[in-house]
Amino acid sequence: MNDEYFIDAPAVRTFVEHVVTLAAGETRRERLVVALQPAFADLLTAEGWLPESFTRPNPDSGMGGGIAQYLLYRRGDRSVTLHAAVFPAGVASPVHDHLAWGLVGLYRGTQEEEVYRRADGGETPGRARLVLVERRRLVPGECYTLLPPAGDIHRVRTTSPEASISIHLLGNDLGCIVRHRFDPDAAAVVDFKSGWANVDCTDP
Repeated sequence: MNDEYFIDAPAVRTFVEHVVTLAAGETRRERLVVALQPAFADLLTAEGWLPESFTRPNPDSGMGGGIAQYLLYRRGDRSVTLHAAVFPAGVASPVHDHLAWGLVGLYRGTQEEEVYRRADGGETPGRARLVLVERRRLVPGECYTLLPPAGDIHRVRTTSPEASISIHLLGNDLGCIVRHRFDPDAAAVVDFKSGWANVDCTDP
């Protein structure tokens, strides 16, 4: 399948070309995410490239709460995606994982993030014990890495009076894969698919 761009923005094309070039030469994902951070920071601080239509809530979101995930770019083999996630004011995501290496950065608004780690080995279906390991506040331009299993499970809440928007570079087709939603209080976990607000999930 061919690579797909869902917005026409030079800043996105330049960043994606950089990602593809570096990923082709670096198989160690822990080094790749570090190498990509300067270019990712440039994308986060660039203005005017995200269309207004990609900043609206999604009432049909698989994440709930009107949280919208807009696919911006997808590599033909679904090994890399770039997307914008819109979190309405006051809304928190469920605790969830990503199952991929990646970079996440804040583009607009402010957020609080809770990072969890799994304290069991997944032996019992439907059960998961989580431990809260970090809580941090994020402002535009800040980013963090995802390298499963460390730091791959979190919950995000908008703390600004307007919606917050984060940009995600991930090593999978996040909206179309089956991943996990957790309830830390009940020590429970269920499979879910979040979907994309602007693209239907189809088999590659």
